[in-house]
Amino acid sequence: MLKYIIRRLIMAIPVLIGVSIVAFFVIQAAPGDFLDQYRLNPSISKEQIDLLETQFGLDKDPVTQYFIWLGNIVQGDWGYSFIYKVPVWNILFRRLEATLLLSITTFIFTWGIGIPLGIVGALKQYTFTDQALSTFGFIGISIPNFFFALLWLFMAAATGLFPIGGIISLGFDDMNWFQQMVDYFWHVIGPMVTLGTAGLAGTMRVMRGQLLDEMNKDYVEFARAKGMPDRIVTYKHAMRNAINPVVTSLGFNIATLLGGAVLTERVFSWPGMGSLIIEALEQQDIFLVMANLMLSALLLVVGNLIADILLAAVDPRVRIRLG
Repeated sequence: MLKYIIRRLIMAIPVLIGVSIVAFFVIQAAPGDFLDQYRLNPSISKEQIDLLETQFGLDKDPVTQYFIWLGNIVQGDWGYSFIYKVPVWNILFRRLEATLLLSITTFIFTWGIGIPLGIVGALKQYTFTDQALSTFGFIGISIPNFFFALLWLFMAAATGLFPIGGIISLGFDDMNWFQQMVDYFWHVIGPMVTLGTAGLAGTMRVMRGQLLDEMNKDYVEFARAKGMPDRIVTYKHAMRNAINPVVTSLGFNIATLLGGAVLTERVFSWPGMGSLIIEALEQQDIFLVMANLMLSALLLVVGNLIADILLAAVDPRVRIRLG
């Protein structure tokens, strides 16, 4: 397993380099750059513009800019943000905390509820419970995230039960550590439910279908014919095989959470990476955009690696192939 992990990490290097090349030159293909707003200002002289171009490296051709950026990345320098006038990593670190809080809680919400509901639906096939869960699944998949977010904000504003935006409350600094933790999770409920509803419904549907498929296979019938209790057959054998597709989709789910969080973060004023990349694109802050994209790509690679490791943990056949 250790050799497999090392091999996957080495294979990720050319993937990340390829992503960086495509992203960098697509961004460079856009007309203009960050300094256009200064060029339109008559109070800023051409000499000042030339000085800024030299300072930010914008006076060089795109290929040279890319290799300078790549060399700095290898040395741990993610670049300088034109918008915030600070190193890129200082901004990314703060935004990454908010995005990871939202993504992890959404993931727990999606799997923690979706998998058990899928199992219940499979075990109570064609009953009222199964039909109710199927209806909930279709509704959850059908409602767009941004529309669900607007419905949540309307409910929060009408009832006052939940905050309508932001990540912390007023007076946060005066709270003790426990109150601060509660305040964080109180604010994350809205975007978490908004992001997680479609994923929860999809996970539930996949789990139900896979478990029903496994329950009709020969090895399940053979185990029952030997007198093995249904509980053991269902949870120890059938469910371990049925959960494989759900675990496999982990990497894709991480990418969906990071990408789908853009609109949700904007609606809920959540200070995460999704809203940050929109601001960076609008201002053509190339180093901030590149750092955001590369970090997202890295998280996707890590997510797929974690999915493979978890899949090996639940399926001995995969463990043998990886070993």
